[in-house]
Parts: sequence; structure tokens; C-alpha cells
Amino acid sequence: MRVRLGVLLLVGAMALGACGTEGEDPADGRTKVVAAFYPLFEAAQRVGGAHVQVTNVTPAGGEPHDIELSSRQLDRIEDAAVVLYFGHGFQPGLEKVAARAKGTKVDLLSEAGTLLGAPPGDQELDVDPHVWLDPTLFKGMVTKVATALSRVDPANQGAYEANAAAYGRELDDLDSAYRQGLAQCDRKVIVTSHAAFGYLARRYGLGQEAVAGLQPDAEPTPQRLAELASQVRAQGTRTIFYETLVSPKVAQTLAREAGVSTAALDPLEGLSDDALNAGATYISVMRENLATLRSALGCR
Repeated sequence: MRVRLGVLLLVGAMALGACGTEGEDPADGRTKVVAAFYPLFEAAQRVGGAHVQVTNVTPAGGEPHDIELSSRQLDRIEDAAVVLYFGHGFQPGLEKVAARAKGTKVDLLSEAGTLLGAPPGDQELDVDPHVWLDPTLFKGMVTKVATALSRVDPANQGAYEANAAAYGRELDDLDSAYRQGLAQCDRKVIVTSHAAFGYLARRYGLGQEAVAGLQPDAEPTPQRLAELASQVRAQGTRTIFYETLVSPKVAQTLAREAGVSTAALDPLEGLSDDALNAGATYISVMRENLATLRSALGCR
């Protein structure tokens, strides 16, 4: 009788575990979320809080454009309750896997609003995917994350909405800091190693000239470098921006040719382990970017 009772209790426990929300970890009840790369990972963490278990499939310090998914990551994507990703070919391999996922799939790029087209001659992408560098557009993405989590876990909808609202206020403050900080500047054009800052430039009245296109590892032609060097000298540009996760060699070459300096501008496609361990966040890095821009552009 005791053995039979034990079996019945075990079967009952297994049945209860199987009845949990799809994508939840039966060990702790948190909703499983997969995020394609860092900004989406932070948005899910901030909105989900203690109710979610978030996996970033782009390794810390990794370039999301170049991601290669492991078999374990494929399983996590297919079994997650919510998959947050970008379409339009930004991460084509992940996009294909996301289509097979069992849970809620949210293409945050396609839902971001009016998108910028790819620069002429760019062969890889049809639109500029770097929408998260506009704090206002990123706030809209945060709201969509809250909606997706509420759909799969309605019991915690109030927490998700409250967390999204709190994070949204921080993003509003960031937007105000950019508006005020870039309102009065001697220069209005930023020269970057690749075309990652179009949405930020559009939001705050700046122009962007990129050495290469949307792919950070694209190699510019000698003609393009010579053309930009002449333009930099003519416009009085004083700084060429390189990125934290990409070799600065192209920016340094252009800077030497034009006789100007270089500085790092972080596109926030991924944060390194060192940065994460030091407490870096989307907002802290964006504020560092603002300080760098103000210095380079001669803002008052």
C-alpha cells in the first residue's frame, strides 16, 4: 500500500508539473524568455523582473550580426514562452529558428515604427536595424515586451506593466538629456565606422556619415576613405568614432588621413563581461555616448 501510494503521489506531481504554463521552468515557475541580443535582453529583464528567466543568445562581448547558434540555444529558442528577436535579416539564422518556436514570437524590429532604409549599395540588409539607439523607439519596444509577457503570464500582468512604466520613465529622462545636451553644438555631423547611429541622429537633429555600411566588419574602398577624409577636413570634423566590439583600424586610418582624433561610441549591440561586471546598462552606456558626442561636437 505504501509503495502504491508513493507511485500515485509521484504520478500526481508529474501531472501538476506538466500543467504549468508552457515555457516555465517547473523548478521555479519563472517564464522562460529568449532575447536575440543585449538591448532586448535588458528590456526583458527590466520588465520581467523576478518572474522571468531570460537567456541572451548572443554571448557577452559578441557581435549579434555574426552569431552562430549552438544546439542548446536552438532548444531554448524552440521551447521558450517568449522569443524576442529582430527580423529583416538582422540575424537570419535566429529568425528562421524563431519561426519554429512554440511560444509567443515578437519581431521587435518590424513593430518599431518607421524604419530607415539601408545605405545605397548595402547588400546584406534592406533596413537599418539599430532602432534601440533611439531611446523613444526603445521605450516602445519595452512596452511591447510587457504586452508579450502579460499575454503568456496574465497572473503577473500588473508587475510587468509597472516595471515597464518605471523603465519607460528612465528612458524619458534619457531622451530629455539627449535633447538638451545636443541642442547647441558647433558641429552637427558624426562620422562613424559603420552606419549604426542613423536613428539617434534622426531623433536629435544630427547627420551621420559612415565609413562602411550596416555591417560592422565591412571594408571601405580606398576611394571612400579618400572622399571622407576630404569631407572631414572641409566640414571641420574633429573626431572619427569607432566601436567597442569592432577593430578601430579603419577609423584610425581615416583619422590619420584627415588629421583628426578618434573616440569610442558604443552601439550597444552587446556588452562585454567586464562592462557587465562593472554594472553597465543600456542607460549608463547611452549617457557615456552622450558625453562623448557633446565633447566631439563642441556642445554647450
